Amino acid sequence: MTIIFPQWTNKVPAALAAGLLLGGVAVVFVVWYWFSPRHTDVGYAPSQPVLYSHKQHAGLFGIDCRYCHWNVEEHAHAGVPPTETCMGCHQHVLPESTLLPVLREKWQTGDPVPWIKVHMLPDYAYFHHGVHVKAGIGCASCHGRIDQMEVVRQAEPLNMGWCLECHRAPENHLRPYDQVTNMEYVPNPEEGRLIRALGPMNSAELAAARGKPLPVNPAIQPPTHCSACHR
Repeated sequence: MTIIFPQWTNKVPAALAAGLLLGGVAVVFVVWYWFSPRHTDVGYAPSQPVLYSHKQHAGLFGIDCRYCHWNVEEHAHAGVPPTETCMGCHQHVLPESTLLPVLREKWQTGDPVPWIKVHMLPDYAYFHHGVHVKAGIGCASCHGRIDQMEVVRQAEPLNMGWCLECHRAPENHLRPYDQVTNMEYVPNPEEGRLIRALGPMNSAELAAARGKPLPVNPAIQPPTHCSACHR
């Protein structure tokens, strides 16, 4: 019998199968690792229609987050400030600045400034800013050091695993509610355990709570079941 193919070709099917298997594993790993929000979303910093510097306003001038995001303590969405809020200052401060033509135009027409949203959650995920702020979760825990950003960028992945890390161990992020907008405040897990056990409190109440016996069931128990965020 005439041999058409050399003997080594008998190993080709096995080599192809092994290559396909390894290639499939590599593709899964690449998608799992590099297609995650930590790599695709963190760092997102779109150019805005008005060159607004949080570093200058919140950092240098010390403007409290709630002056512009006035409904963050009560509503699900923090919201963006209306043009009236901006012009409340800029009618008197740099009113003719060449950096503010869009702001002045919208002020005259009554239309909102078309700000571009930076931190986006999928429609199937429910999140309420007010609940988190009132519990003692600081702005910086989710948004990073906004007071150091010339252009706002996404600092955290905001994916389900990241949220669950906080819900399972909130003491790593809890702070007195009078420090929620303090960007320089560093959460202390020991203080966080007190706040979790006894409930939201201000700095004075936290100082008075040290050394007190803690209840068996903590006052702050973030849910980890599916329906908490997927309603």
